[in-house]
Amino acid sequence: MKIAILTSTFPPYAGGIGNVAAANALELVKLGHQVTIFTPEYQKVTEEVHNLSIKRIKPLFKYGNAAFLPGIVKLLKGYEIIHLHYPFFGVAEVLWLKNKKLKKSGSKIIIHYHMDVVGSGFLKKVFSFHTKFILPKIINTADRVIVTSNDYAQNSNLKDLLAKNPAKFVAVPNGVDINFFKPENKDAELLNKNEINLEDKVVVFVGGLDSAHYFKGIEYLIEAMSFLRQADYKWKLVIVGEGDLKKNYQDLAGQLHVDDKIKFAGYVPNHQLPKYYNLADVVVLPSIDKSEAFGLALVEGMACAKPAVASNLPGVRSVVEDRVSGLLIEPKDSKDLAAKINYLLTNPTVAKEFGQAGRQLVEQKYSWQKIGLELDELYKSLD
Repeated sequence: MKIAILTSTFPPYAGGIGNVAAANALELVKLGHQVTIFTPEYQKVTEEVHNLSIKRIKPLFKYGNAAFLPGIVKLLKGYEIIHLHYPFFGVAEVLWLKNKKLKKSGSKIIIHYHMDVVGSGFLKKVFSFHTKFILPKIINTADRVIVTSNDYAQNSNLKDLLAKNPAKFVAVPNGVDINFFKPENKDAELLNKNEINLEDKVVVFVGGLDSAHYFKGIEYLIEAMSFLRQADYKWKLVIVGEGDLKKNYQDLAGQLHVDDKIKFAGYVPNHQLPKYYNLADVVVLPSIDKSEAFGLALVEGMACAKPAVASNLPGVRSVVEDRVSGLLIEPKDSKDLAAKINYLLTNPTVAKEFGQAGRQLVEQKYSWQKIGLELDELYKSLD
């Protein structure tokens, strides 16, 4: 099949949606499909993902990760499957407005719904309007809607649409390369680079530090770690990621007097991420609202047999099973987060059991190869 994958971000931008789009595309190519990635050209980049056809299109205008690409419909002519990773503001609306033309040419439209868009301040009002009046129209144009979990879909902005037409929705989780993300010894070079001693307890966070990822809850993680300043063990927090909010988080660490214990690793390319996860004694995802629907970092950390601490949010709680592969915390509750991290750092036997359970779950459910086969089956069902 000739497949077009549309995504607002793509590596080397460090974000879950782009990484999922890349992994999906690579698996579909292995299955013999002809796949092209369409993504905005925000800036000139050195391609990080190879063996893929990637078309970076200069937007008419852009705002954050939104990009208006009115000419994209012409580029999609002849594609049997148009697979849009949502949110992709500026393109999802074009597909809605031009869907009759696309379907007349024989294209099937897949909306891959990653998350609700919440926002704050003025943007919260804009997103609320979009959710109420535009999102239903976008969803109605789709032949199928992929959600990352039924739990999230049933608690998201899709819940009423799901109730009306459940057959239109299919759950396909995000995944991980289980042969690449796997348990390994702590890398001596990274330990030295981040000033970590072998006896130090290490907490790792991986995610975007830009405004688009405000919901990751890093400020609550930093505050939580400040409660552990007087712990009777030595610890380090490694924050992997880059973005315009990084300086704010660094300032907060200084204000809370933990800047000497928190290492900001900056942007780390995907091929180096397993080494960072394997530094960890605990992997943390302290997201604050339903803009976090899954948490790719969780399955990557679990694949490395690391116990997880994550927010009790729809979708996220379907990835981390409380008291089996990790612990769930209440969103925005820094004291709860500190207590759960401390528990796992001071109970290594439990932490190891959780990590092993997480690895087993990932092998059973979250391998990209398995997910590629699920997508292949879904596409073929639309013929």
